[in-house]
Amino acid sequence: MESITEVLTKEPIVPFAILLVVILTVPILFERLKLPGLVGLLVAGVVLGPNGLGLLNKEAETMKLLSDIGLVYLMFVAGLEVDIQQFRKTKHRSAGFGTFTFIVPLIFGTIVGRIFGFDWNASILIGSLFASHTLLAYPIVSRLGVVNNEAVTVTIGATIFTDVGALLVLAICIGIHAGDFTAFKLFTLLGSLVIYSALVLFGFDWAGKEFFKRSGDQEGNQFLFVLLALFLASVGAQLIGVEKIVGAFLAGLAVNDVLGEGQVKEKVVFVGSVLFIPIFFVDMGLLINVPNFIKSVSSFSSATWLTLAVVVGLIGSKFLAALLAKFVYRYNWQEMLTMWSLSLPQVAATLAATLVGYRAGILSEAVLNSVLVLMLVTATLGPVITAKVAVGLPVAETTPATSVTVVEGETVKENKQYTVIVPVSNPETERNLIEMAALVARHTAGTIVPLSLVKAHVNMDAPDLEMSFQKGDKLLTNATQLSRELGVEAEPLLRIDDDIAQGISRASRENNANLIVMGWGQRTGLRARMFGNVIDSVLWSAHCPVAVTRLLDSPSNIKRILVPIDSLTSQAVRPVQFAQMLVDGNQPNITLLHVCDRRTTPAKVAWNRSQLSLLASKWVPEGNFEVEIIPHDDITRAIMNTVQPSDLVILRSQRQRTAAGLAISDVTARLAQQLTCSVVMLGEPQRAVASTPANKERRRFIPKNV
Repeated sequence: MESITEVLTKEPIVPFAILLVVILTVPILFERLKLPGLVGLLVAGVVLGPNGLGLLNKEAETMKLLSDIGLVYLMFVAGLEVDIQQFRKTKHRSAGFGTFTFIVPLIFGTIVGRIFGFDWNASILIGSLFASHTLLAYPIVSRLGVVNNEAVTVTIGATIFTDVGALLVLAICIGIHAGDFTAFKLFTLLGSLVIYSALVLFGFDWAGKEFFKRSGDQEGNQFLFVLLALFLASVGAQLIGVEKIVGAFLAGLAVNDVLGEGQVKEKVVFVGSVLFIPIFFVDMGLLINVPNFIKSVSSFSSATWLTLAVVVGLIGSKFLAALLAKFVYRYNWQEMLTMWSLSLPQVAATLAATLVGYRAGILSEAVLNSVLVLMLVTATLGPVITAKVAVGLPVAETTPATSVTVVEGETVKENKQYTVIVPVSNPETERNLIEMAALVARHTAGTIVPLSLVKAHVNMDAPDLEMSFQKGDKLLTNATQLSRELGVEAEPLLRIDDDIAQGISRASRENNANLIVMGWGQRTGLRARMFGNVIDSVLWSAHCPVAVTRLLDSPSNIKRILVPIDSLTSQAVRPVQFAQMLVDGNQPNITLLHVCDRRTTPAKVAWNRSQLSLLASKWVPEGNFEVEIIPHDDITRAIMNTVQPSDLVILRSQRQRTAAGLAISDVTARLAQQLTCSVVMLGEPQRAVASTPANKERRRFIPKNV
């Protein structure tokens, strides 16, 4: 009988189980230590690898397969996350800055390679590692509301040029390293790459649109189609003699427009980011020879100087590229520094290309270690600088939305009446929700649309469906009667839909709603209540702001509305506008609360106070507010110390999606869990959605597939 050790060694499922344990636990532990989760995965690879406990073998077939899938998935997601719409807005300037931030670092990296004795092929490959960048700080500029700034948009668009250029250089360097590489073979490779790229970009785009059109709502089949596109493109790249990561990136660009921001894209990114991509980073840790690395650092050998040269050369070359863009396109210093910080992080394409070059024997172990250090430095430094310099960047003003109607075939624009959608399902919370919606509707001379959703059945005569109709009718009758008592017009809507969350979002879009007011029952367990449920889906998919409310008392009994402000931007004080809408009858006081660092000087505090007052006055012209600034090291604790039981706290949350689901800031999550008073979390859409001719027909009932 085989021993347990022999069974564990031979059984391929064992390393997979170990990897799952690592992915589940290690990133959480490192994030609690205020360290990036990716660092934890690299450390886990070192500890469990051949230089540690030896539980994972980089030569095992299971590790090779899973790591290769993670490698192509990483590049596929990199292509998938490129914002094509943003690129199209400023494609010419994106091409210009993309050229600067590709050529300058390429030259610097090549010089570094030559200085340290690498041949021209390896040196140019090192230069290409400098050329690409990963938009790790995109959530930061999104939270600050400056995505529409031209400098930010240009940097986002430049990602296409830098990544494609870096992968093209990689393909050529790998081909040259294979030996017997003539000028004819170079032209043949380039020609094959051009034809192949065209087939992937246009062919997969066309095939994807046709397949999605015919598959309707079959998300499972659509998900499989996307995976098939990924692996077909990867295999096709290898058939023409280039690395599979080139095909994976092109496949991501090809299906980008097809997927949009829908549920299928969510599933594709989710699978990669929670499983395959973390395995790739663990495998990178298996390659790190810690004893040799420590020995080289302690002895100040050439490997140490190589690491310093790589880090300094990358930071300096990216700064120079941003400086060139500043002078050519006449950006100010703040915009230039933002472009520099956004283009600084080196993660996706850089790591993928480094691993390919290392496996091919072009790059040495010293280069691999240097790039890993580079990733850690730039992935930390870039977002930190972005958070400091991107505050207050100017953005183009958006025009007020207008509704669109059709009169005898002619499109006519008309002023848009403020509409508040109120999904009702719980009789216990219905009254408070309607009262809050009524305060907003009265302030804007708008209307309330109480919405009751009935889950669709295969048979429309099913008894359960009839019971749901009766329950919905009763809720809508109560809501309509209550609205009349509050002096607000109500237009009740009963809707059948296969999905409750999508039904709310669709009804809101069909009625061109300005706001959705939803209930959220329990005081604790915000993440358990929101991630993966109806509220989560509505927050992600709705076209308008969503007010997720936990009201412990009637809104008419509110004594004070407390609005924490995290930064001095016009987007950050948008909850103040919502607070002003709730000021009615009892005239509660509005308090703007800003928590600053304890080391902030009195002069800076006074300046912050004046700026907050100036921004708030745009939304509260009557001056019915006060500004309170508290120096404190813990933002959550400072806010908790200020809150009274009779307060209503309005928290702002810019919606963004991660592998874990809907992402909100740590401060917002902790506050929502700990506050014992009434709370409104105001979720804002990621981008403004203009009215289009598609909204021209308003119907009381619209089937799901129409």
